[in-house]
Amino acid sequence: MTIQWYPGHMAKAKREMLEKIKQIDVIIELVDSRIPQASRNPLVDEIVSGKPRLLVLNKTDMADAKATELWRRYYEAEGTPVHLINSQSGQGTAKLPEAVRALTHVRRQKLEAKGFKARPDRALILGIPNVGKSTLINRLAGKKIAKIGDRPGVTKAQQWIKVGTTLELLDTPGILWPKFDDQQVGLRLAATGAIKEELLDFQEIAVFLLRVMAAHYQEQLQERYRLTEIPTDSLLDDPEVLTELFDQIGRSRGCLMSGGLIDYDRTAELIVRDYRHQKLGRMTLEWPESRKTHAHS
Repeated sequence: MTIQWYPGHMAKAKREMLEKIKQIDVIIELVDSRIPQASRNPLVDEIVSGKPRLLVLNKTDMADAKATELWRRYYEAEGTPVHLINSQSGQGTAKLPEAVRALTHVRRQKLEAKGFKARPDRALILGIPNVGKSTLINRLAGKKIAKIGDRPGVTKAQQWIKVGTTLELLDTPGILWPKFDDQQVGLRLAATGAIKEELLDFQEIAVFLLRVMAAHYQEQLQERYRLTEIPTDSLLDDPEVLTELFDQIGRSRGCLMSGGLIDYDRTAELIVRDYRHQKLGRMTLEWPESRKTHAHS
């Protein structure tokens, strides 16, 4: 399965963002804590053109806390300011304007030196589809302004939103990039719900998730599907071992066809939905040491 998705409104959104960038003081780049690197859009570098950037890791409640801390240290060591939030519960969101303000200090100083009163900071929120931008904006604004949906592609246009007296936000549609050079990146995005489901092969995504769990989250896998033993992730290269694991999960969750045969499509979809709805616990799908290759090590 080759995962690609770049609808027309995304190309248009990129063009519009490039037009607006002159008005922007700071970029808020929102990423998914479960896949912090895979959910960073390489097109953002083209768009931001040297503006200060705050990397905001969202959905921290769904990610492995140890992995999130490693990612935070990793990015800060690179010189990228990081802020952790859960836009759903609001954790960390109240301090976001303060974190933005810390990055616009020089701009305000310059204005004040010329005798001007500093206007509110203007921030552009960028992120891939379904990363939680609309939920974050509504929380910051204290009212429902941005449309929310648990599917990618809900925000279709740009709009300015006031947050108190110190911050103005420009909401933008989520944009993916035209081509994933590494299919592991595509699988991570697909597993977390950033890509429209009509384009997905659930079996391939389920196999990817099983590999991650076999390597890092064996107890969670065993507990959820009442498995007697878990093969190591390298053993899953053997089609027989992989089929046996699917059979055990399908049987334990009742994904059966007539004659007691395992329904592999249903089993695969169940694994993916269990992951997305946190039935498998908190799980991160990539770690800092895997960044260069995007392979889960």
